[in-house]
Amino acid sequence: MKNAASHRIHSIDGIRGFSLFGILLANLLIFQYGLWGKDEMEFFSLSGVDQFMYGVVKIAIEESFMPIFTFLFGYSMIMMKESLERKNLKVKRYFARRALFLAAVGLLHSIFLWEGDILFFYGLMSFFLLLFLKRKKTTILVWGLVLFSIMQLFVILGSFTGGAEKDLVAPEKLIPYVEKSIEVYGNGTYSEIMDFRNNEDPMLEEGYFLLLMVLFSPLFSAPMFLFGMYAAKIKLFLNPIKEKKLYKYSAGFLIPIGLFLKASYYFFPELGWTQIAISMGGTLLALGYISLFALLYTKAASARMIMIFENVGKLSMTNYLLQTVICTSVFYGYGLGLFGHFGVAWGVLFGIAVFGLQVLLSTFYLKHFRSGPFEKMSRIWTYLSFSGKAKIKQPTHKAA
Repeated sequence: MKNAASHRIHSIDGIRGFSLFGILLANLLIFQYGLWGKDEMEFFSLSGVDQFMYGVVKIAIEESFMPIFTFLFGYSMIMMKESLERKNLKVKRYFARRALFLAAVGLLHSIFLWEGDILFFYGLMSFFLLLFLKRKKTTILVWGLVLFSIMQLFVILGSFTGGAEKDLVAPEKLIPYVEKSIEVYGNGTYSEIMDFRNNEDPMLEEGYFLLLMVLFSPLFSAPMFLFGMYAAKIKLFLNPIKEKKLYKYSAGFLIPIGLFLKASYYFFPELGWTQIAISMGGTLLALGYISLFALLYTKAASARMIMIFENVGKLSMTNYLLQTVICTSVFYGYGLGLFGHFGVAWGVLFGIAVFGLQVLLSTFYLKHFRSGPFEKMSRIWTYLSFSGKAKIKQPTHKAA
């Protein structure tokens, strides 16, 4: 049992590190071209190689690695819940404090560094997911499937009504914004970039839509959280060798289907129904990637090869924030000012180099410390203990 548990921990850390690699490659489009500019590439001069790599990132990476991180977040919630219960501690109290920490760090991250933050949203979603924390595994799975189906229905309705993401802002507002973003992000000072990011986003004028996003965000994002929670409930990844066939068939089926669906969106954009292809394809591809990575752990040779991802995964929050610091320093005006000039292909190579650096730094760091700085702060706040450890509460026994 101990050996199986060890495998489980290693595989989860490895998959988390793998997801951070993909998230970095996808986010480099935002770092280089902006949150809105990344889908308006006509404003940038792309070579043939860049156009090819842009398609690769869009089809194989974007929208498919963040769901992996989301899945693992749900998985870790169940692991944390079980750990707290073994120590006879009140589960929701600790989860609420953890959620507040994530939201606070995410808010500061988005205001002072980068608009692509996810931590704030994860903090808010944590409160919503408390509703499912103590539910039975079947209940969690059913809710995940129902919400996923409803999400796809909304996407279909949006396709027929012209509700694609790039249509949310009128061209007369979007075009000037993207043009200004190129100048501000590429040449602006830190204060100019922060002011632009926080005050001139075109979506800020769409108050009604922002309200709808807040109200319906659990609906659209909850399925992958819940699928992760379900996977933890059934002890998936606990015994990779025993589950090898499941990983093999899941990866073999889901990855081709996911790639096909996402590719159809980009090769046939004139077909309105393809909007659902990227939504469903992104989720299926994410689940396929998870299965493929877990499958690699069933073979000794490949398991040793992918161990490089584990240390990055153990310091996931710290590495995620470090990616922001490095990339904004390279692409924004207060750094090297390469915004919009680096190219997609060079951006991918840069992402590989940055992740390689994170592998080296994480490995070195963990030889001297047990947890990353932000992971440590999270645990200190969550458990209200400078040691970052939850105190075991002895069960009280009533007198006979």
